[in-house]
Amino acid sequence: MNIGEVAQLTGLSSKMIRYYETMGLLPNIERSAAGYRIYSAQDIKSLQFIAHARELDFSVAQIKELLALWRNQSRQSAEVKQLALQHIYQLEKRIAELQAMLAILKQTAACCDGGEMAECPILEQIELGVTPCSTG
Repeated sequence: MNIGEVAQLTGLSSKMIRYYETMGLLPNIERSAAGYRIYSAQDIKSLQFIAHARELDFSVAQIKELLALWRNQSRQSAEVKQLALQHIYQLEKRIAELQAMLAILKQTAACCDGGEMAECPILEQIELGVTPCSTG
């Protein structure tokens, strides 16, 4: 299959497929005599695996590890679980950070009357890094 067909089949853009190849997530892709990439069924499975891992927000480095474990039939599931638990910790930390940002923005937006005056607590909060109505 050529890259366009693979892109359509996997839902990935041709650009992303080439990116994953340059990042080392795909083994050497076969080339035609004219230099075009030729993808095998296993390459498509790998790309689908990569797409699913990206949906779970794994980084490229983590996906490299996951792919190595996925391809290694003598792996231990404990290794996979450890990687998943680390990712869960990172996601929970990021969720907490996002919730804190959301709380600050909600509080700041509540302080803004949204009128026609130029004064804007939202912009002040961004400039100063503090929530304006909590400083007063």
